[in-house]
Amino acid sequence: MVKLRIGYPEDPDYQERLEEFEARIARGEKIEPGDWMPAEYRRQLIRMISQHAHSEWVGMLPEGAWITRAPSIRRKLILLAKVQDEAGHGQYLYHAAETLGITREEMVEALLSGKAKYSNIFNYPTLTWADVGIIGWLVDGMAIKNQTMLAQCSYGPYSRAMVRICAEETFHHKQGKEAVLLYARGSRKQRQMVQDALNRWWWPTLMMAGPHDTDSPHTPLLLRWGIKTKTNDQVRQEFLNEHVPELLDAGLTIPDPNLRYDEKTGNWIHGPIPWDEFWKVINGEGPMNRHRLMARRRAHEEGRWVREALEAYGQRRLAQAAD
Repeated sequence: MVKLRIGYPEDPDYQERLEEFEARIARGEKIEPGDWMPAEYRRQLIRMISQHAHSEWVGMLPEGAWITRAPSIRRKLILLAKVQDEAGHGQYLYHAAETLGITREEMVEALLSGKAKYSNIFNYPTLTWADVGIIGWLVDGMAIKNQTMLAQCSYGPYSRAMVRICAEETFHHKQGKEAVLLYARGSRKQRQMVQDALNRWWWPTLMMAGPHDTDSPHTPLLLRWGIKTKTNDQVRQEFLNEHVPELLDAGLTIPDPNLRYDEKTGNWIHGPIPWDEFWKVINGEGPMNRHRLMARRRAHEEGRWVREALEAYGQRRLAQAAD
């Protein structure tokens, strides 16, 4: 007997259910875990949410390296809280993905084996303290543009997780901007340090939004099903229009000789993005790819005793309840 695969086109009711599913999305209704959904919708969500969760976990590493070297106790406390927030974001997102039928263990194994992707931005090193400020202002700034859009996602658990994450990321963005402005108005050495950080992080930040729409094969389907509500280029444009004037007002130089303001559209237009570098980093050849994965594997192995203790505790509680 052949088992019918629910949500796949061979299901005799697939077309009728698909039309009802898409009508719900058009009405602005949220899709919840127990609802019917196309298998491809489920697959795309698992891919996106788990990749997002991995990015939060790996994203703790570049800034976490500076906790012990923060220039003041205030900066140390801020950075500690920020890194803890990122860990919490990973937890929310892994929980959201679990509602789609994948286990935490499967997702973590995919990350540790190198099969799963995470944001390419975290494969760059943090060379100075100014990098921490630039990450907070620009990298988290780009993340907020993307995550605010995802808070409108058609899948309920993902959408609700993003609402809280966006609220916390807003604080990360503010602290980064405050730190960068302080250095931009500071001593000659501080200004040089923050300009150098901007020079190194500018293009990787623009790449965070993903390839141009013409090179993004998933985008049309993600828009159709309300998983995304804006394209990669739209998100990137929003980032540019907000951050370029603020960076220029701060007296910083944006490392793009072709950057210009278009009077007709009211948009800032960037020059050619180095996509060769983007694909190189995506495919595991970035400056820190190997180091980041090695660090996550080591942390996973060193935490094995915690998982085993929790498992033993759970089994003991079950045994006591059965007595």
